[in-house]
Amino acid sequence: MDSILVTGNGPLNGQIPIAGAKNACLTLMPATLLSEEPLTLTNAPRLSDIKTMTALLQSLGAEVSSLQDGQVIAMSSHNLTSQTADYDIVRKMRASNLVLGPLLARFGQAVVSLPGGCAIGARPMDLHVEGLEALGAEIELKDGYLHARAPGGLKGAVHEMRFASVGATENIVMAATLAKGTTVLKNAAREPEIVDLVECLRKMGAQISGEGSSTIEIQGVDRLHGATHQVVTDRIELGTYMLAPAICGGEVELLGGRMALVESFAAKLDAAGVSVAETQNGLKVARKNGRVQAVDVVTEPFPGFPTDLQAQMMALMCTAEGTSVLEERIFENRFMHAPELVRMGANIEVHGGTATVTGVEALKGAPVMATDLRASVSLILAGLAAEGETTVSRVYHLDRGYEHVVRKLEGVGAKIERIKGE
Repeated sequence: MDSILVTGNGPLNGQIPIAGAKNACLTLMPATLLSEEPLTLTNAPRLSDIKTMTALLQSLGAEVSSLQDGQVIAMSSHNLTSQTADYDIVRKMRASNLVLGPLLARFGQAVVSLPGGCAIGARPMDLHVEGLEALGAEIELKDGYLHARAPGGLKGAVHEMRFASVGATENIVMAATLAKGTTVLKNAAREPEIVDLVECLRKMGAQISGEGSSTIEIQGVDRLHGATHQVVTDRIELGTYMLAPAICGGEVELLGGRMALVESFAAKLDAAGVSVAETQNGLKVARKNGRVQAVDVVTEPFPGFPTDLQAQMMALMCTAEGTSVLEERIFENRFMHAPELVRMGANIEVHGGTATVTGVEALKGAPVMATDLRASVSLILAGLAAEGETTVSRVYHLDRGYEHVVRKLEGVGAKIERIKGE
């Protein structure tokens, strides 16, 4: 099994290109199921999760081709052979459940296994089911599979979600594009990935308004056509690499970055003593003066502080001056990286959904183990700032969400290498 060896090596300087958003691309790919005509995505990230979604779509009979070194994905669902998403593929990745809405909308039926993914909480499907049932679907759970039917087709409705779930918003919006009549989705999630999905669906002929707000209105149409769409910049990869010069010192420009994607996160960095400035090509990040200051963080749905940047922010707070409190309100079990940071000399106390971090002068390199996708990169960031060598094992998590992480960090002066396992 591969590992990553990181040696603390001082300030970082240079440029890092930011890829297309994993979470956006994984949402856009199932949209091909809504139409018989081709859907082409550009600026696609080259990640193992994208390969998993490719395999899932192909198992349904879709044609999926990876072009231009994986940065273009060409898809066609003109000749689907199945409406069943099998457990063997779905268990690998949470986003697999996003085929449910499109299949149900186009074919009036779908059988989708309950999904898998990172071990960061149950993340149930109830909000997805409630929304689709509001559109007239009949859904039954049998033997670990959701059996969904809409014999007379889906019908528009007014539905208010109990929680602003990103995945449920995406599933319901896709399903509603082919429903009869108008759907009004209230308490919808507002993430940039949803805005990106709506922009793509609109290119395909969908009639949608209100994306980016808590109320989205969808006027159903009879059919959708083909389109070409560029995947939005990955705000989580952007935020992660913004933390590299914050934790190590130096100045790094993140190519393709936009402040609108990370405003709440950038505000916390500013309060900690890290400057973030827009440039012609992206965002430039530099530590202002010496040691960063402790700041408190509460994870919230967009536009609040992203849960997917909590682990990385904790790594920064480990060497901050003062004590910070990080409260996780989105997922349970999302402090599994804390014990690994403690192995590196961090002072962290976890009580339920709250972690109290008292900054230390310096972290010490140590062998650590990644527990999930974001935890893995938080340990790499900590290793960049630590004295000596840090070996991060179980980095297969990393490949799900970060392309060429070693190459990108090497490009700004980090001492990092991937060690091939036996």
